[in-house]
Formats: sequence, structure tokens, C-alpha cells
Amino acid sequence: MNKMDKKPSPFLRTVFVCTNKRAGGRIACANEGRDGEALCESLKQALKQAGLNKDIRVARSGCLDLCEAGPNLLVYPKGDWYSGVSRADVPQLIKKIVAPRS
Repeated sequence: MNKMDKKPSPFLRTVFVCTNKRAGGRIACANEGRDGEALCESLKQALKQAGLNKDIRVARSGCLDLCEAGPNLLVYPKGDWYSGVSRADVPQLIKKIVAPRS
């Protein structure tokens, strides 16, 4: 059995972006026209360009369970939740993600 090794997180924040897709029925954040995948990539690129990618991690997430309001993302450990996000929101989101919780 491997020994579990506990370490502090290498990131100040992690942004979980829903990239869940569904076939038929209920809508999902990454279904066609919802842009969950593109949003995730745009956030990654914007953080990298801003030199913040070593402090803030963008991670794909499965369903965050508010699909109809999506695309959704959660900033951890801040606890800030954003719904209805588009790639056009990325510059404003970067400022909000970096700022202390209000």
C-alpha cells in the first residue's frame, strides 16, 4: 500500500468550470451552444497571459447541478459561484477571481 502524502495546495485558487455534456433531455453546460469547453480554455489562456497560471488553476468539472443557468463555474476556496458565463466575461472574471472575496 502506498503512503498517502499530505501537502499544502500548490494553487491559491482553483476555478472549476462545468464541461458536462448530455445527449437529449436536460441541457448541460458544454452542450452545443453553451460553450463550457471553450470557456474553460479561454480562462486558462487568459490566466496564462496574465502570468497567474502558477497561482490559479482552471479545472474541468463534471456537472455542478445548475445546468439550466449555465455555463457555471465555482472559484475554490473563495466559494464564489458564477452562472450564465460566456467567453466575453473572461476579462471581468479574471479580475473577480484574483480579488479577495467580497
